[in-house]
Amino acid sequence: MTQETTEELQTQQEKPEKLWTPSFLILWQSQLVSTLGDAVYSIALGFWVLSVTGSTALMGTLMAVSTLPGVLVSPFAGVIVDRQNRKKLLILMDMIRGVSIVLLAIAAYSGLIAVWMVFVAGILLSICGAVFGPGVNSSVPDMVPKSKLSNANSLFMSVATGSNMIGSAAGGFIYQALGAPFLFIFNGLSFLFSGISIFFVKIPKVEHKVKQHFMEDMRDGFKFMWRLKGLRHVLMMAAVINFFSNVAIVLFLPMCQTTPSLGAGKYGVAMACFTGGMMLGFITGSIIHIKPQNKAKIFFLSMVISMISVITSINQPIYLVMLILLVLSGFSNAIVNVLLITTTQAATPSELRGKVMAFINMTCSGLVPFAMALGGVLGSIFPIRAVISFSFLIVLISIIPFSFVKSFRKFINCDFEKNSVEDIIEGKI
Repeated sequence: MTQETTEELQTQQEKPEKLWTPSFLILWQSQLVSTLGDAVYSIALGFWVLSVTGSTALMGTLMAVSTLPGVLVSPFAGVIVDRQNRKKLLILMDMIRGVSIVLLAIAAYSGLIAVWMVFVAGILLSICGAVFGPGVNSSVPDMVPKSKLSNANSLFMSVATGSNMIGSAAGGFIYQALGAPFLFIFNGLSFLFSGISIFFVKIPKVEHKVKQHFMEDMRDGFKFMWRLKGLRHVLMMAAVINFFSNVAIVLFLPMCQTTPSLGAGKYGVAMACFTGGMMLGFITGSIIHIKPQNKAKIFFLSMVISMISVITSINQPIYLVMLILLVLSGFSNAIVNVLLITTTQAATPSELRGKVMAFINMTCSGLVPFAMALGGVLGSIFPIRAVISFSFLIVLISIIPFSFVKSFRKFINCDFEKNSVEDIIEGKI
C-alpha cells in the first residue's frame, strides 16, 4: 500500500460522521410541519366538538376513539413496518391522513360536517399514526451513523415537544380568529406536505432472507425481546414510568384549579415550564455525545432528579421555585427518554425494529386511559397532592432496583458501534 493511499484512508477515518444529511433534514422538517398541524388540529377539534354538541362526554369519547384503534393495531403495525418498503409505507400513511382531513375541512367549509365524520377521521388518524410512528423510529437508525443516533432522536423528540408547545399556546387563539375549518385544512395540508417530502428521502430497504407467515414474523419479534434481558427491563420500566406518571399528570389541572394561589393561568405557565425543560433537554441531547460507559449513570441520575424535582415542586409554597423545579424535571425527563429510545433502536436489528418499537408504543399508550381513570378516582378520594407525590414516588422506588441489575446496566452502556446485540445475549460482554 502506498503512502498516498494510507493517508487517504486516514483522512476518511478522521472525517466526522454527518448527522444533517439531505435525507435526514427533509424527514426532520416534514415531521416539524405535520406534528405542528396535528397539535393545532387537536385543539380545534376539542373546541369544535364542545361548541357543536356541548358534551364533554362526547369529547372524551372522541379522544378515546382517537387513541384506542392505534393501540389495538400496534403489534400488527410493527410487523407491517418490517415486512414492507418503509418509505412507501410512510408516504401512504401521510397521504391517507392528509386526504381524510382535507375532506373533513371541505365538509366543514360547506356546512355538511357531522360528528360521525370526525369519528371516522379520528380512527383513520389513529391507525395510520400507529404505523407511521414505528416506521419513522425504525428508519432513523438506518439513516444516521450510530454515533449520532442519540442526537437524531433528540432532534425528532424536540420536534414533537416544540410542536405541542406552539400548538397548545396558539391553537386556541387561531381557532377563535379563523375557526375550526381553517385549522382542519392546515393539518390536512401538513400531512400532504410531509408525504410529498418523504418522496425525496433515502430510506434503506430491509432485506429479508426468508419470507415467513405474518404471525411467525410477529412471534420472532416477541422472541427477540424475550431473549434480550436488558430490553425486557426497558419495556417493564417504560410501562411503570408511563402508567404512574399519567396517574399523577392527570391531576395537575385539578390541583391548580383547587389551589387559591394557583388557578388556570398559572397551571398553563407551569406546564409550559415543564415542556420547555424537555425542549432544553432534547436540544442538549442533540448537541452532546454521551460516552457509552456513562449512559447508565446518567440515566439513573436523570431519573432521580426528575422525580425528586417534580415531587418537591408541588409540595412547596413558592410559585417561582415550583416553575424552576418543573423546568429541571422536564430537562431530566428528556434525557431519560433519549437514552431509552436510542439504546433500544441501536440494539434491535433493522428487520425487527418495527415490531419492537410498535410493541413499546402499545405498552405505553395502552396503559394511559387506565392510568388517567385511576388518577381521577384516587384524586376524588385522597388529597390530590398526596396522590401525585405518591405516584411519582412509586416510579422512583421502582426504578432504583434496576440500577443494581447487571444485565440492564450492560444493555444501557453497550457500545453498539463495536459490539453486536448477540454479544450481550451470549454473555460475551
